[in-house]
Parts: sequence; C-alpha cells; structure tokens
Amino acid sequence: MSEPSTEAPSRLKVCVIGGGSTYTPELVDGFANRWPQLPVEELVLFDIDRDRLDIVGGLAGRILAERGWPGRLVQTTDREAALNDAHFVVCQLRVGGQQARYVDETLPHEFGCIGQETTGAGGFAKALRTVPVVLDLARELERIGAPDAWFVNFTNPVGIVTQALLDAGHRAIGLCNVAIGLQRRIAASLDVGPERVELDHVGLNHLTWERAVRVDGVDRLDELLDVGGQHWADHLELPLALMRTLHNLPSYYLRYYYQPDEVLAEQLAGPSRAEQVMEIERELLAMYADPALRRQPELLSERGGAFYSEAAAQLIASLHAGTGDVQVVDIRNAGTLAGLADDDVVEVPARITRAGASPLSQAVLAPEIAGLVAQVKSYERLAARAAVTHDRRVALEALLANPLVPSWGVAERMLPRLLDANRDYLPGWDAADIGR
Repeated sequence: MSEPSTEAPSRLKVCVIGGGSTYTPELVDGFANRWPQLPVEELVLFDIDRDRLDIVGGLAGRILAERGWPGRLVQTTDREAALNDAHFVVCQLRVGGQQARYVDETLPHEFGCIGQETTGAGGFAKALRTVPVVLDLARELERIGAPDAWFVNFTNPVGIVTQALLDAGHRAIGLCNVAIGLQRRIAASLDVGPERVELDHVGLNHLTWERAVRVDGVDRLDELLDVGGQHWADHLELPLALMRTLHNLPSYYLRYYYQPDEVLAEQLAGPSRAEQVMEIERELLAMYADPALRRQPELLSERGGAFYSEAAAQLIASLHAGTGDVQVVDIRNAGTLAGLADDDVVEVPARITRAGASPLSQAVLAPEIAGLVAQVKSYERLAARAAVTHDRRVALEALLANPLVPSWGVAERMLPRLLDANRDYLPGWDAADIGR
C-alpha cells in the first residue's frame, strides 16, 4: 500500500454502504453538522433494496435541505458508481437483514446457549455471512476509489470484520458507538461538556471496560461507583457489587459473559431483539415516508446505535483534517495491550491523523480482564479465518474457543445447524460441509 498523501482533498465524496438503513438519517445529520469543516461535496447512499433506499434517502434529502447543506445527495443501487472515486466509505450493512438476525438470536437456544447477533454462536454466524461481503467491497474500493481512500467499518461484529479487513491489507478503521454513548451519558450525569470527559476504555469490540473516567484530568470513577453506582448498574444491567469488585464500568455486553444464566432465561421468556427491531423499523419507515417529516423522529433512539452519527462524522472529519484528537476506535494493537499480538485488533483510544489512528499507551490489563480478552481474541481470529477460508475445521475451532459455547459437544452439534440456517449467504462453503 502506498504512503498516504500529505494534502487533504478540498472536496470529498463519501459513500454509505447500507444507505437504506434506518440509521442513515442520523448519519447524514452528523455530516450536515460538520460543514464546512468536513466538506462533503457528494454523499452517496448505496443499497441493494431500492424501496428502502427511496424512503430513507427521501428523508435524508429533506433533512439536508432543511439544514442548508450545500452538497449533492445521490441514491443508487449501482455499487461501482457508488464506490468510484470515493474518499471515505462508511459500511453499515446487514447481510440477511433482520430475519437472519432472528436466527442468530434464537437458534443457539436449542443448544442451551445465549443468542446474540455480535457475540457467541449468533455473532459467529453473522461473521461468516458478513466478512466475505465486506472484503469484496473493500477490494472494489481499493480498485476504483480515490487515492488513500478509507474504509470505515460500523458493520457488526465490528472486531471480527475489522480484523479481516486489516489482515487483508485494507486501509480500514473499525467504529462502535458504545464508548461515545457512555461518554455522553457520563458527561450529562456530571453536568459537564462531553469534551471534558476522557475514558480509559480498553478491550475488544463489545468486550470493554472503563478503568477510569477523567474529567479535566481528574479520575471520578470512584464517585460514579459510590454515589451514582446503582444508576450505572441499572443502565448497564450488571450487579453493582460486580462493578465495585472489578472497580470499573464494564460495557453492557459483558453481561453475556458475567451473567449467562440470567441472560438466557430472559431471552427464553421474551421476544427476541430482532423481533422488537423489526417492529420499530416498520414504524420508522412509515414515518420516513411522510413527505412532511424533515428531521429524525424520536423513535429512532429506540433502534439503538445512539451517537453513531456523531462518532462516524467525527472520525471522518479528523481523518480528513488530521486534527490529532483522541477517539475510541478498533485498530491494530501495535503493542498497546500487553499479552496480545501486535496485529490483533483491539478497541482503545487512539490519536487520529491523516495517516490513520495511533493507539495511546495503556496500562497492563488486570488478570480478571486479561484472561477473557485473550480468549475472545483467539476466537475472533479463528472466526475471521473461518469466514475467509470456508474451512469447517477452523469453524469448529472458533466455536470451541468462544467462551459462550460451553463444550466440544455443543460446538460439534451446533455448527451444521448454523451453516444450514445460513446456507443462502455462504456461497463459498462446500455443500457437503453445510449438510453434515
């Protein structure tokens, strides 16, 4: 890969893969907020679903017009036209849609396992579907995109997809909204501006801990745990005693690892998140189709992904201008977290310049954290390899390494069910492997 140019282009083309997503109106609002610092001259929404693209793109256009954004909005189902000369590609696709997510969340229940779209066996199935599609898009961007184009990946499972992108040599950065969402919530609870709050955020995507919460350089984690501890325990759905024992704020996703029995019982007792999101999306698309609507509706906050637009637009603005500010992203470890390989993808604060993201130095992980991080990272590497090689043996190794798959027997019985349920999205796999 050639060295990046030292000069930023004066006008940008940004392509959103999955432009028909209900997230898109929030994303375009984030771009409008940053004009002219982020001079996006052409914003392209690409999707394979023309009907959704027309509805979502229609609202996006009205939002941008209302904001007086001077750029050009393009909606297309032509992938080559969308990627051609793009400086930044934001990837937010979902292979198989919410129906595939429903399978991710429910099929593992047959084996006594948690069902979730980014962790456990469900997350593994999603990785198998998703990695080949994203890699194909990245290869196409490398071929026809602008020089030094960036691939910004928001597609879950972010850690595995970004690992595959970087292993293949692409110019990519992974992005998640967990850190920025928590930063904004903490800032509001302490009645300070979010720019004053710095998180010591470490781990892997959807497997992170806040080891310190600094406001103007002063760590206020003890105050959050002692004075407002129950508020944060309720928000993260984790026991306060656990948070105080660990002396940190674990991400919401740690409940799948720390309380698997309770989570499984909840899942078996109620509707899946996929079913809830499908209903929310039906309502949102009906709202979006209203030509009088010119801003994102409040219901979008229930869809998830809060502050995603701010995180994505902020990252692209910093990569474009080389501002050198610090953001939480998914990048190569490069010696940051001891005990992990340099080329492992981790989620940590990093300084953003035109050359990319450079992780900030981090203290050694505590042993009660380090062991879980190492195990999940081993699983992620195997999952990324299985998605690329279509190798049944590697897939079994990945499931066996996953902490949310309890035994060899479960992994061996579940893999053929996962492959069969996703056969329409696994064209590279041998039919004999899917069938057995």
